[in-house]
Amino acid sequence: MTPIHSPNPPPLDVTQTHPVKEFKHASPLLGCRFDPTGRYVFAGAQDNTVQRWELDGGKKTALTGHKSWIRALAFAVAEKKLFSASYDGKVLVWPLDVEAPAVEKTIDAHKGWVRALAVSPDGKLLASCGNDQLVKLWSVPRLAAGEKSADDPFVRELAGHECHVYNTAFHPDGKYLVSGDLKGVVKVWDHAKGTAERAMDASVLHKYDPNFMADHGGIRGIAFSDDGKLLACAGISEVSNAFAGVGKPLVVLFDWETGKQKILLKPKDAFQGTMWGVAFHPSGWVIGVGGGNGGMLWFWKPTDTPSVHAIKLPNNARDLSLHPDGKRLAIAFFDSAVRLYEMPA
Repeated sequence: MTPIHSPNPPPLDVTQTHPVKEFKHASPLLGCRFDPTGRYVFAGAQDNTVQRWELDGGKKTALTGHKSWIRALAFAVAEKKLFSASYDGKVLVWPLDVEAPAVEKTIDAHKGWVRALAVSPDGKLLASCGNDQLVKLWSVPRLAAGEKSADDPFVRELAGHECHVYNTAFHPDGKYLVSGDLKGVVKVWDHAKGTAERAMDASVLHKYDPNFMADHGGIRGIAFSDDGKLLACAGISEVSNAFAGVGKPLVVLFDWETGKQKILLKPKDAFQGTMWGVAFHPSGWVIGVGGGNGGMLWFWKPTDTPSVHAIKLPNNARDLSLHPDGKRLAIAFFDSAVRLYEMPA
């Protein structure tokens, strides 16, 4: 969803970024998101639960209802709902801030893993994508009505990818939706028409390994700048061993107007692994997290190829979320923790 940030963010001293809080679980975490109010951080786990922590006080609440691993999370602001999606193709709808959230609606969204969710800037549409090579659009008001409504929430199917679709995001103008797949094909959809208008080439984030006869890579993280002029796609490049995930993390930055690659953002120092999450800070920084031989947090200027600053993380990072206040980051880790980092102005 489109982040809610301060309209005049102060400049950041990224070199002073530091950990401030840790929330622990008992199972590895796959994804994390702050809710739009900034009160909670949610994480999807490998024990089939969604975990919710209150930032003030750390109260932890488990949301149970999935039957498979969860990475994808998104929010409906007006309706105060959480959407979560799992490996078994299900999307579940939850109340956002009640004491003990229970599933309000379940939809069979995809055949196989639902890789990502996104809510349109106007809050009316939910996009989902997955291993069935499809992107689907759903009515947020109908989903939010839960089982009280008999109206089918399905709106439209966007077909055209030739492999697993790993990520999706709405452009800030609301007219376009992008989706990125395993082989680095990024399609730009006019979602109201249901047509693919153009494609962007992020194939540098894909490699076929002939030894294991396997494709490896894909758009593991995706984000638009707040003004919609830049699109970031994150993943792994120069893969030399698909089985072990040996390669180099990379962010491909696109110029939205031309659809061409603007710059490749790379770690300044060598790191083996995948870039799992990427975000734009309103002050201009591009932020990424990776996991492989440990974990790292990187900061780039969108005009400079090597990272300006990097922080070694305590474990493999799986995802990244920027708090609405623009001052904190949440990172989901393989060691079952969500850790918050503060970025002083």
